[in-house]
Amino acid sequence: MSRNYPFLVGVTGGLGSGKSTVCSFLSKMGCRLFEADRVAKELQLNDSEVIEGIRKLFGATVYSFDSSGKFVLDRKKIASTVFLSSEKLEALNKLIHPKVFSEFKKTVQDAAKHRTKILVKEAAILFESGSNRQLDVVVVVVADEQQRIARAMRKGLGSREEIMQRIAQQWPQEKLIEMADYVLLNNGSQEDLKKKTEALYNKLLEAASSACDHL
Repeated sequence: MSRNYPFLVGVTGGLGSGKSTVCSFLSKMGCRLFEADRVAKELQLNDSEVIEGIRKLFGATVYSFDSSGKFVLDRKKIASTVFLSSEKLEALNKLIHPKVFSEFKKTVQDAAKHRTKILVKEAAILFESGSNRQLDVVVVVVADEQQRIARAMRKGLGSREEIMQRIAQQWPQEKLIEMADYVLLNNGSQEDLKKKTEALYNKLLEAASSACDHL
């Protein structure tokens, strides 16, 4: 039985996999993009309940002001704390994820109003947060570990050792692949990834047309 647009697509992948590049391509091809990680960061700086919750979890000193008077969050301090405490990480996720989902729900409603065909949700922890259950399909972007480390280092995300630690904290790619509807292997050039994303986009259009009422 068909229903109204938008068709909801999740895109995820580990650090350095190239998921953001895939989402950028999909956005340029006509999909609407919801960046869950960016929304979460904005909530941490703008939502009073989230700010108060983070202060209780990690101490008031995690927030400060820079020289221009802008509100700043010490993300490194939080990252180092949750690396050692799964309880703190779980509490942080419980604080933020419901609000991110609420923002996504508003975006879905707006996309429906504007008759958007495909809405893409980009999220680093799509399966871990359970938000995959609200989506039609999930795309997982994967790459060889050495490729991922090199990309993350080029972006200035840390030393090789730090990046390897972050990768080790994430779900293994094999587990993500098992749960995926579509898998994009990103071991080549950006042009190669763009071609794969174009092929994926055509498949998503077909799936959307089958699942949803035509515009």
